[in-house]
Formats: sequence, C-alpha cells, structure tokens
Amino acid sequence: MPGDGRQLLYVTRKANDSLCERFEARGWTIAVASSAHEASQRLRSALPTAGLLDLASCFEARELVALTASLARMDVAWVAAAAGHQLEDASLSALIRDYCFDYVTLPASNDRIVDAVGHAYGMVALHDSAPADSYDGSADGEMVGSCDAMLALFRSIRKVAMTDAPVFISGESGTGKELTAVAIHERSTRRGQPFVAINCGAIPPHLLQSELFGYERGAFTGANQRKIGRVEAANGGTLFLDEIGDLPIESQASLLRFLQESKIERLGGHDSTPIDVRILSATHVHMPTAMTEGRFRADLYHRLCVLQIDEPPLRARGKDIDLLAKHMLHRFAKDASRRRRGFAADALAAMHNYGWPGNVRELMNRVRRAIIMSEGRQIHARDLELGEYVEGVPVSLDQAREAAERRAIEFALLRHRGRLGETAAELGISRVTLYRLLTAYGMRTPADS
Repeated sequence: MPGDGRQLLYVTRKANDSLCERFEARGWTIAVASSAHEASQRLRSALPTAGLLDLASCFEARELVALTASLARMDVAWVAAAAGHQLEDASLSALIRDYCFDYVTLPASNDRIVDAVGHAYGMVALHDSAPADSYDGSADGEMVGSCDAMLALFRSIRKVAMTDAPVFISGESGTGKELTAVAIHERSTRRGQPFVAINCGAIPPHLLQSELFGYERGAFTGANQRKIGRVEAANGGTLFLDEIGDLPIESQASLLRFLQESKIERLGGHDSTPIDVRILSATHVHMPTAMTEGRFRADLYHRLCVLQIDEPPLRARGKDIDLLAKHMLHRFAKDASRRRRGFAADALAAMHNYGWPGNVRELMNRVRRAIIMSEGRQIHARDLELGEYVEGVPVSLDQAREAAERRAIEFALLRHRGRLGETAAELGISRVTLYRLLTAYGMRTPADS
C-alpha cells in the first residue's frame, strides 16, 4: 500500500470494482486481502489507516476466528459490511460489536460505505499522536501480548478511552494495571494534559489529605508555602488512583466529596477550586469483600466503577509467557556481561509449569536476575530459580511445544464442551487437523455434539 494518504485494507472474497473506484476517487489507496493470512501479511508489511470487512462475501466461521487478531489492531478503523440476515447471527453480531467502529447493512450505495469508512478513519485520527499498541514487545514500556485475553484487553482500552467516564481496573498485583491506565490516557482526548498517579496505599494516612488536595501556607507547622496537591496537579488530565482498595476509610469521604462536586479545598484554605480530571482507579483488593467488611464505602466504589476492566493474570496468558520473557531478555540485554542466546527448553517448560503469583512483575524480576547471574549462553530453569518446576516436565523444544499444544486443545475442548467444530475454529485449525492432533497425543476423542 504505497503512498502517505489514507490507506484501506479491503478484506473480501471478491472485490467490488466500482466500490474500489469510488474509494480511489475519494483519495484512498486500496489493498485487497482475500483471506485471514493475507490480511495479516498486509498489516505487517504496511500501515493501513482503515479496514473494510466484507462479511457478505461468505467467510467461514474458522476464517473469521483467524481474522480477529487483525481486527483487534487499535490503530486501524474497521468497518463491517453485512447482509441484513447476517446481523441475526450471534457470533457475527458479536464480532462487529467487539471489533468494528461501524457497520453497513447491504445492499447499500458505494457512497454510504465510503462515508462509513471515512467516519471510522476520522475517529482513529483523533488518536494519531498516541503510540500504537504493541503485540510483539518492540519498544520499551509497551503492553505486550497476543493471547485472547490480551486482545480483549486492548479492545476494552480502545473503547473506554473514547469516553470521559471513570474506569476501575481490577486484577492481581503485578499484572500491569498502571500500564493499562497510561494506555487509556494516551488514547483519550486528554493525552496532551498531565497523567498523575497516586499510590493510595503508600502514603501515610495523616499525610494523605495534604498530598491529595494540597495545603496553604501556615496550615500547619512547617507549611512555609502553598503546595499544590496531586489532584490539582492533574487538572485537565487524568488522575490515576492506584491501590484504591488500600485507601484509609477516614480519607474516603473527602475523595467522595471531590468526585461529587469536582472541587477541592486545600488544607488550611477557605476557597473552593474547581478541578476537571478524569478518574482511573485500580486495586488488587476484592472490592465486594471490602465493602461487606466495611473497609470500603459502597457509594465511593460505585462512583469509581462506572466502567470496569479486568487484567488477566499471567498464568492465564498461555504463549504470552514466552513472548514476555523474550521481550524482557531483549530489554535488559545490556545488563549481561555477554550475549544470551535465549531460553533453554527446560526454562520454557518451567515457566509454563509455574503459577506466577507475582505475575508480569515477578517474571521481569526473574528474567533480569537470570540475565545477570547465569553463566551459560542460554538461560536455564535453575537460572530463573524454577528448577523444581522442571521435574517430570518434558524439556526438549519439541516436547515443550507438544505440552503447550496439548494444554491449548484441552482448554478449548473444555470451553466448547467437547464440540470439535467450534474447538477447531477457535484454535484456527481444520477439524481434520484437530483429529490428527488428538490421535497423535493419545487424547480421548470427545463426542462431537
């Protein structure tokens, strides 16, 4: 897709020539992809700004599942074109809802389709200055992942970034909740304004009030000049309340009052200052339990949790463990006294067999320590201090891959209650290939209902 103008990826079994001509007349450069593989190749080799998915050209369910990785790209404005009866199909309507900015019901005029794509392109263009999402860990500080759970997370970030409503990010410690908050801010209309993060559990209760709302000169002994609080410092931008579940109960009333009135009073002051911020909050605390036990106010929680995002734990991210480990190996390579060739088979097996209670943060720490302390050219399980998780685990590369494939098949079969057709579609393989793998791995063939 040469050129610097608007670039369209047209995914269809049979391109509509008159539609293509209409796009070109409006200044679009067009590339056509007739399969999921070709669409993926086009996305890797160029940078389309919009995509048109022609559902009416009869893509199979398996092909649509394979397309989801391309559709999840947050920097491409996707529009679907579908026949009216297709919108009654639950899987197709879910695909349109989750991945597309807009859809057009066919038959429709070429101008109607071009206008819909142009509108979607305009929405993405509003976020051009924000960095694109990463699925391969190509840059420092980016979110890394390609599993279904992370693709769903990327879609949620894209959706909530377009509103100004409060977002509550839940998840275990070390899953990357602050990275998600930053990604939301950078894709919002406030991205040019401050992003201020507060760890509510790290500030002593007696200092929290002044840290949040600031103080006037003379408010207390040692207050020699006015200090702007964190809330006021975020004015116009985004305020991220990390570990909000650890906020002392006595400070929760002040925060609730600010959320209701959008005004603050500095400690020792008498005048109210209006503040315009978007609120993002996060915690590892199970909030229903905290509210039941009286440790967190229900009215404050409902103010904070208008939209909710759940961070997936590392143990649920499958092959992302390999992807993240390699990303961190590259990121911290300069810490090593000599070049590392990657991870040995026993290290890969141990990483998949370990439960990762500390999630991504723990993986980063273990990999970084191994880079410095390992004595060989490859990192082994013992370098990660995971030697005990190799016992009884296949350690050749082929065996590690087989074990990962077996787990993926087992989980997919469970999700689809043994239905082979749906399982194969989710895995992106044919039913024949699935039968072959079940036979090769000696797995019991479930009833195909």
